[in-house]
Amino acid sequence: MTTANIFFWFATGLLPLSLMVFLFARQKAHTLEKEHGFLHSRPGFYGWYAVIKFASPALIVGIICSVLSMFNLLHVPGIMIIGTAFALGGLSLWFALKHIKHEFRARQPVEKAMTVLLLIAAMISILTTLGIVFSVIFESIRFFHIISFWDFITGTVWNPDTAFLIGAGRGDEASVPDFGSVPIFAGTFMITGIAMLVAVPIGLFAAIYMSEYASHTWRNRLKPLLEILAGIPTVVYGFFAAITISPLVVEAANAVGLHADYTNALTPGIIMGIMIIPFISSLSDDVIRAVPQPMRDGSLALGTTHSETIRHIVLPAALPGIVAAFLLGASRAIGETMIVVMAAGLRPNLTANPLEGMTTVTVKIVEALTGDQEFDSAFTLAAFALGLVLLTVTLILNVVSTIIIRKFRQRYE
Repeated sequence: MTTANIFFWFATGLLPLSLMVFLFARQKAHTLEKEHGFLHSRPGFYGWYAVIKFASPALIVGIICSVLSMFNLLHVPGIMIIGTAFALGGLSLWFALKHIKHEFRARQPVEKAMTVLLLIAAMISILTTLGIVFSVIFESIRFFHIISFWDFITGTVWNPDTAFLIGAGRGDEASVPDFGSVPIFAGTFMITGIAMLVAVPIGLFAAIYMSEYASHTWRNRLKPLLEILAGIPTVVYGFFAAITISPLVVEAANAVGLHADYTNALTPGIIMGIMIIPFISSLSDDVIRAVPQPMRDGSLALGTTHSETIRHIVLPAALPGIVAAFLLGASRAIGETMIVVMAAGLRPNLTANPLEGMTTVTVKIVEALTGDQEFDSAFTLAAFALGLVLLTVTLILNVVSTIIIRKFRQRYE
């Protein structure tokens, strides 16, 4: 029996049986309540207690057997796993039903089980993050055994075309590939910067209008319309950038005597800025509206105007949340790939001219991992090195923003 079949029988068997156990235990608790008066806990807690006692052994047995089979430590037939799991669950359920009495405190074990479940969920997220970080670090170390870390960080030329020769053992001084990441990160930061220049003022001003000036009716109409932008697929943005915006940028540049490539950095920056406007405006609107109304009333009572109250009272109070919205938008722009591929191109280009083509880190990561190179080649491992540097830069950005947020955080009674 395959793992898929085992999971299927678990899902189709455990869920209906758990529902039946819950209903049966709850009905038994209702019956006891009618016969002996109020129970210590509500009948629903007795139902959940029975479900926990029934499902926990089955899940534990299934997880243990799956892990042992995954590491080839013990192979147990699937039908035996399912039978053992449900047998233990049934035995545990029998003991649980015997505990359903008038004086039994069912709420405490249920709440403890929920606490453990929440702890497991938190640990899964933490362990997943650590797994991602360590996998990137270990593969990056393999890359830096092939290519110098200093050359990777400070190099200004990205030309990995001859990397396959190293993997084949035929590399020489004439065929040494260049893995200088400076042009790639320069393109990433330039496109992200253009996007933020577009999104931050528009998103923040839209949030101020919706939270401070617009009526309730207009806000309920405008906010959903603005958030539609967040639901548009990025490939549609890419088509729009390549077919519509890029020719307009080229024509505008030619009109003022400048030369612009059809694959330039300005076009994806503008489109990504439009794409992340809903993230900034929606979050900023919620944060600004969360500022206590008495602060506004007190400021207006002192004789300040509405705009002065917004500038000197509301925005400073909402600054931590607004900064968090900006960081979310920046992270969304840094991680975008499709728009860059379709509008900016694939060429690493170290330039300060946004009218020329360039590329980003995420595009090169996709290019490295989707080619026909061997997985342990320098070109493929370069994707992990790029990811590690980008992860470090993002971490530094988050630390700096946390310091800023703590500096300006306001606490209200």
